[in-house]
Amino acid sequence: MNLYEWTEGEYLVSTNPDTIDRVAVHSYLTRSTWAQGIDADTVSLSINNSLNFGLYHHDAQIGFARLVTDYATFAYLSDVYVLEEYQGKGLSRLLMSCIHQHPVFAKVRRILLVTTTAPWLYKKFGYEPVNTPNFAWTISRPKMYL
Repeated sequence: MNLYEWTEGEYLVSTNPDTIDRVAVHSYLTRSTWAQGIDADTVSLSINNSLNFGLYHHDAQIGFARLVTDYATFAYLSDVYVLEEYQGKGLSRLLMSCIHQHPVFAKVRRILLVTTTAPWLYKKFGYEPVNTPNFAWTISRPKMYL
C-alpha cells in the first residue's frame, strides 16, 4: 500500500496507519454524535480495515477521517472530525481536499457519506443529498455503543 502525505503550513495529513493515535481517535469518537460510547477495540478494528487520513499539528493528532473501500468501485467516508480547538482554520477543508486527491478516491464510482453535521463542508466538495425514493437503503443502529 502506498502512503501519501500532504502539508499545509504547520499541518500534516497522512495515510500512514502507523502514525494514527488510536487513543485520541477513540477519545473523540466515543463522545461524537455518531459513535457515542464506541469501545476502543471497535475503533482499532475500523482503523485496521480502512484507508485512514490522520490530521496532525506537529506530532499531535487533531483530526481524522477514513474511507471504507474496496479500492476499486466503492468508498464510504466516515468518522470525519477536527478537534474543536482547531476548527475555523480551514482544516476540515484541508482534510477533505486530501481525501479527494488520493488516487483511490479518483478511481471509485460511488462515494457514500452519511452525516447530520457540516453539510456546508460536504457540498463544497460535490456531495449531494440522496432524495431519490427507494435509492438508498439502510439498517441503522444509532445507539449501538451505549
